[in-house]
Amino acid sequence: MPSMTKDEILEKVKETLVDALSVEEDEVTEDATLTGDLGAESIDFLDIVFRLEKTFNIKIPQEELIPRDILSNPDYVEDRKLNARGLAALKKGMPHADLAEFEQDPDIDKISDVFTVGTIVRFVETKLAAAS
Repeated sequence: MPSMTKDEILEKVKETLVDALSVEEDEVTEDATLTGDLGAESIDFLDIVFRLEKTFNIKIPQEELIPRDILSNPDYVEDRKLNARGLAALKKGMPHADLAEFEQDPDIDKISDVFTVGTIVRFVETKLAAAS
């Protein structure tokens, strides 16, 4: 796929999320969280990944978007919160995510709040850049 601008990627991500989640286009803002604001459930993430792969002609390994191995690693999690090593691993594994707010309260049950429309756009940008 020829290189795309961030705005072009955002538009395609918006279309994908509107179709996958049956939400209104004006609800899909860069700051909208997939689960909290747009009502995505875990099964929806599989559909979203599939649609993104098709739309952008990229391959998205599941662990690349959501590093569950970090969230379930006892070396990284204490009392359902990521410790400093876990946060470092998460930052390395999710360079496309803005983790500033999550770092204030790294409760693994709140990880879904990290997945905003903007996170998905940055992830796709990274994948497209790596493919070119």
